[in-house]
Amino acid sequence: MNPVIFLLLKNSVLLRGFKLKKEEKLKKEAQSKVLNINVREVLRSKLPHKKVPEFLIRYLERIVHQDELNVFLEEQEGISGIEFVEASVHFVDVKVVCEGLDELPEGRYTFVGNHPLGGIDGMATGFEVYKRFPKQGIKFISNDLLSNIENLRPVFIPVNKIGHQSQHRTLPQRLSEAYAAGEQMVIFPSGMCSRRVKGEITELQWQKSFISKSIESNRDVVPVFFKGRNSNFFYNLASFRKFVGIKFNLEMLYLPNEMFKQRGKTFRIKFGKPIPCSTFDNSKTYQEWADHVRKVTLALGKTM
Repeated sequence: MNPVIFLLLKNSVLLRGFKLKKEEKLKKEAQSKVLNINVREVLRSKLPHKKVPEFLIRYLERIVHQDELNVFLEEQEGISGIEFVEASVHFVDVKVVCEGLDELPEGRYTFVGNHPLGGIDGMATGFEVYKRFPKQGIKFISNDLLSNIENLRPVFIPVNKIGHQSQHRTLPQRLSEAYAAGEQMVIFPSGMCSRRVKGEITELQWQKSFISKSIESNRDVVPVFFKGRNSNFFYNLASFRKFVGIKFNLEMLYLPNEMFKQRGKTFRIKFGKPIPCSTFDNSKTYQEWADHVRKVTLALGKTM
């Protein structure tokens, strides 16, 4: 799954009811909410005073694969947590070959990785970590859009960047509690999928919070490199959008389509050696340490 799908889901929830008495019907509907992607309704809610051309609506429905995703979501009703993550990986039909994961000793880790695809790479990486440490389980740190997907709430810690101030104030405490728990933490510090920079497809700058939280919770950091890329169209669109000064992340609309282009592919994931949290001393700032771990992670890709 990826941010566009989650955004559409957030704005489009379908209540399924039955021909029961009024009270029973309301109760049943409250217990049986089925996530449903509806581009038309999202556009209507976001642009209530504008008429969106029908051809544009149909185009958007096609590039987000509305019909296919809705069938999948209906089939997964009642499935949540790691089972939903596994179902998502199987739905996209990607396979992965891991290197270095089985060599990791038991422990609590912060897994930090690159984010080349913007969705299914994160799901696949997290599921592989879970299979290695099934008793501990995993937690993803993600943007708050994902918290609207009830199926994913058991394994996702939402980070609200644009929400209410009260939610911002509670974020440090929520992160500290997550890191202090026993699950393996799976994080993609760039917060966005890779872009083409100066002709090279690479990671954007990593956020530094995983350094301080790993020190605080005494977790060693495991760098993870996922080998993959999106289409040239995606990177060219991102470059064009930036060149002409469009602030809206236009290329994000195409992430579902990019995800479907990965169907049937096999990807390689390389897990590096754990970096002791004691490494992150006062010789560098937290941001400089985050940049260092980013370089170590990208270097793994050159050895694959």
